[in-house]
Amino acid sequence: MSVKEDLYYSEDHEWVREEEDYLVIGVTDFAQEELGDIVFVELPEVDEEFDKDDSFGVLESVKAVSDTFIPVSGRVIEVNEDLLDNPELINDDPYGEGWLIKVDPADDSELDELLSAEEYAEFIEEE
Repeated sequence: MSVKEDLYYSEDHEWVREEEDYLVIGVTDFAQEELGDIVFVELPEVDEEFDKDDSFGVLESVKAVSDTFIPVSGRVIEVNEDLLDNPELINDDPYGEGWLIKVDPADDSELDELLSAEEYAEFIEEE
C-alpha cells in the first residue's frame, strides 16, 4: 500500500496535492484497496462550492458505496471526466490518473489541519 510523501491526507482517506494555484484531490491507495473494484463514480459540478468535510461525491465498488469528503473548503474548478467512463482508474492509479477533483481553496491554512504522509501511515496502521 502506497503513501506518497508530497501529499496531505485526511482521516477520511482523501489526499490533497498542491499545484500552482489550486489543489488536486483524490482517494488514497488505502481507500481504493478497502473499497475493491470501483465500478461507478459520482462527481460534483464545476463551480460547486463546499465547506471542509462536506460530502462531494460517491464511489461505488463491488463491495460498498462510499461518500467522498472534501478535506478543504473551496470551489470545484475541474472534475476528472475520465472517471465517468473508466472508474477503475482510481484502482489502477489513485495518486495519478485516478484523481477526482481540482479545487480553488477558500482558506490555504486548512492544509495545516491535514495529516502528513508519516502521520497518515501511522493512522492507517491503527485501522
